[in-house]
Amino acid sequence: MTPTSAALFPISTSLLAFIAAAGLLTVTPGLDTALVLRTAAVGGPRRAALAGLGIVSGCFGWALLVALGLGALLVASQLAYTALRWLGAAYLLYMGYKLLRFPRADFIAAARGGTGQPALATGLLTNLLNPKVGVFYVSFLPQFVPHGVNVPAYILLLGAIHALLGLIWFACLILATRPIAAFLQKPAVVRGCDRLSGGLFVAFGLGLALQSRRA
Repeated sequence: MTPTSAALFPISTSLLAFIAAAGLLTVTPGLDTALVLRTAAVGGPRRAALAGLGIVSGCFGWALLVALGLGALLVASQLAYTALRWLGAAYLLYMGYKLLRFPRADFIAAARGGTGQPALATGLLTNLLNPKVGVFYVSFLPQFVPHGVNVPAYILLLGAIHALLGLIWFACLILATRPIAAFLQKPAVVRGCDRLSGGLFVAFGLGLALQSRRA
């Protein structure tokens, strides 16, 4: 079944199709997966969970904008899309520069005094400042809305399902790092994770800055 045919089927079929498609998209490696893995490796499971919560909160925020009709602004307005794209690219490049320029040797001292708020904010801003997520939601979610439903409420439901799938996936990633937690806390490994993550942030930031707007 293709996503565009979902509107021709009952709600249950539409939901199953969306869960299958969104599940595949969730586990596809990308910036979100890299961010959670890196945070779990050098910051521990609690901070990684907060980063994951920030990511899915950002995704649900985009779903809310789509439900309210504001997400279509990114499709209709070149200026709005370009402004958000440059803002997101600048944020990713800044984060990448910090990780490359100032890699840590350990995370214990920072973890003792921190509240975890930066991890939550990083996950949230990584999604909210990425217009590709907004355009994706505008074009993706409505394809799974069947006839005869309250469209805003149904889009919010799909956004909530996607967020739940993300939380489950991030929990699996965090659990996968626990058997090798001691190894991941070694100074050389922490520095390597920071530099690798910094390189990924820079790469994603440059890609976001240089990409042309898709129709």
